[in-house]
Amino acid sequence: MASTQGTPQGGGRPARGRRAADLQAELEKSDKLYYRIGEVSKLTDVKPYVLRYWESEFKWMSPGKSRSNQRLYRKQDIETILLIKKLLYEERFTIAGAKKRLKELGSGSDRAAALTAPSPITGLADIRQELESIRALL
Repeated sequence: MASTQGTPQGGGRPARGRRAADLQAELEKSDKLYYRIGEVSKLTDVKPYVLRYWESEFKWMSPGKSRSNQRLYRKQDIETILLIKKLLYEERFTIAGAKKRLKELGSGSDRAAALTAPSPITGLADIRQELESIRALL
């Protein structure tokens, strides 16, 4: 059976992997200026084909390219990818909704704050589960 880890397909939740705050701290410590798509994929737990798809959907998410035509992501790009991942997988935004939310956040510190903020859906999911268990008792 094929694994659906990291994608919302198959009814399963995406893999949680490392927390965004931990990854941000790791990126800040790193001296690297650019990361290739394979490195970004491992860091963010997002498959390379998904990153390429997001690049086509989010036009402003266009990493530079090397002489050999490989994508080169900056730390800022990786933070944006993490925010998109949070919006799509954790907060269950659609692509259009995520675009709108990113536009509302602008750039810089607002996006960084949104990345580390707790997901409101987690709390709602817990409440829903609790209500469903109460309903089952009735």
